[in-house]
Amino acid sequence: MIRWVRILVIFLLGFGVSIFAQYALRFRSFPGTGILPEVTREATPTATIRASVETMTVKRVIDGDTIELADGQRVRYIGIDTPETVHPQKSVECFGVEAKEENRRLVEGKTVQLEKDVSETDQYGRLLRYVYVDSVMINDVLVRQGFAYAVTFPPDVKYQEQFRQAQIEARENNRGLWAGCSLGTINTPSPIPATTRSNESNKDCAIKGNISASDERIYHMPGCGSYDKTVIDETAQERWFCTEEEARAAGWRKAKNCP
Repeated sequence: MIRWVRILVIFLLGFGVSIFAQYALRFRSFPGTGILPEVTREATPTATIRASVETMTVKRVIDGDTIELADGQRVRYIGIDTPETVHPQKSVECFGVEAKEENRRLVEGKTVQLEKDVSETDQYGRLLRYVYVDSVMINDVLVRQGFAYAVTFPPDVKYQEQFRQAQIEARENNRGLWAGCSLGTINTPSPIPATTRSNESNKDCAIKGNISASDERIYHMPGCGSYDKTVIDETAQERWFCTEEEARAAGWRKAKNCP
């Protein structure tokens, strides 16, 4: 009888040591030492984005949606617009100074990650990018906190729905310019979701990239016979182009009824 009791005691002691060892390996310390358990961190969408973008330092902030990098290049934030402070033909607009100062607080002198959408630069030669600091998208922050509002300029529409929701949140909570400015002083257009721009000519990207019923990719120039009746559905991977070179490079051909 005593023999079986000894065997049982040895078994229980061995089991207890095993459990304790697993606990110690998981936590690498006893509770109360201030050392947190080791956690496996899965990759996030932002981490995936950051692996594919440029990393640069911001030399200075020009206004609420434009910065200058250490190498002298200027970057215009995609998908947002802020009230003007430096426009040669406009006076300083309501909440423009506040937007510039907030942008300065967020990025000036810091290392940022720059994510490209479709376009490389705008008509002024500025890089078009989504800007991140420590995995936080500054474009989104400025809209969500009421320092900017969402605008859509095809073909750069990757995060248009995210920005639209950010603006709704800012407006419903009276943040920033939505509380500090009357609508009459916000001298900017309301955002238009890209999918509703079907029969409109964007002043910078007016070429319509249509996909036919036979899956042929055809672009239509303003003045082409079928231009006005061509409807662009971006949810079906149709898109707008700024130049013919861009359309051809993306695999679209020119419509036969174009001059």
